[in-house]
Amino acid sequence: MATTSEAKRAYLLLLAMPLFFSSNLVIARAMGDDVPPFTLALLRWAVAVAILLPFVLPGLRQNAGRILASGWRIALLGFLGMWICGAGVYWALGLTTATNGTLIYTTSPVLVLLIERFAFGKPLSWARLAGVILAIAGVAVIVLKGDLSALARLDLNLGDLGIAAAALAWAGYSLVLRNDRLAAIPTLPLFATIAAAGVATLLPFSVAELAMVGGWPATLRLWIGIMALALFSAVGAFSLYQYGVKIVGPAVTSCFLYLLPVYGVGMSALFLGEALHAHHLVGMALVLVGLIAATAPPDIVSSLKGWLAACLSTRTGGPPPSPAP
Repeated sequence: MATTSEAKRAYLLLLAMPLFFSSNLVIARAMGDDVPPFTLALLRWAVAVAILLPFVLPGLRQNAGRILASGWRIALLGFLGMWICGAGVYWALGLTTATNGTLIYTTSPVLVLLIERFAFGKPLSWARLAGVILAIAGVAVIVLKGDLSALARLDLNLGDLGIAAAALAWAGYSLVLRNDRLAAIPTLPLFATIAAAGVATLLPFSVAELAMVGGWPATLRLWIGIMALALFSAVGAFSLYQYGVKIVGPAVTSCFLYLLPVYGVGMSALFLGEALHAHHLVGMALVLVGLIAATAPPDIVSSLKGWLAACLSTRTGGPPPSPAP
């Protein structure tokens, strides 16, 4: 069990985790005119693998049999997580804003619930269903820019649709990752192996891309951006997530991911100068409320209900609730 000081340190570090995750779309959007999408994704994950390799070599040797036995699953995860959710997202960012991308991409946990319900028959409570509907409504507001007539005119941004497809791919990635055989492989070696598989899927497309349009990064500024993508949005974000799960548990750690749209939208405005419109604010509110309602762990929800009950009881002069045992 974590000590109080360890928990406090974990909470502070976990505040940086969604910041690191959000930096991916913002940095990639800033570099999109200089480095083409497949090459940018390839370099990001190749550098990440190079950083991880010294730390995971013993684990790779010890789990070589398990890794080979799950080869096709790892290849699929590399395609979903690094090809679609890497190069695919970077391509889409050339057609839309990082603000839109952040808000749409954040809904992937909601899509996990829908896939589990309709593909695997997992029950979905009314509260979580309401959250799913709210989150999807928020995405619709963002994609349609608050204008329902855009749907009738089929006036939709291809980049927004690409980000939505990537969110669906990330939901699929999350479900494949839950496989029991993969769970038997230690986390860090598994992550490095998936990243390496992603590099393998990206390599031929990057070679073709460079041959056709060029775009190999040739300045220090671009390489700093690539290093930032690898260090922060890949290795750093993942490591902080794993640290949080170890110290304060998965339920509390996952709640910090609700800061993703806040950080992402804020950085898009600050560093990219993207305008924040009314449909963004409405969409973000719907997505955030929907995400919390759909995915918040039951113990967190119970604690929040107790806190609200205490506040209401105090304001109305009633007795405070009894403390939990």
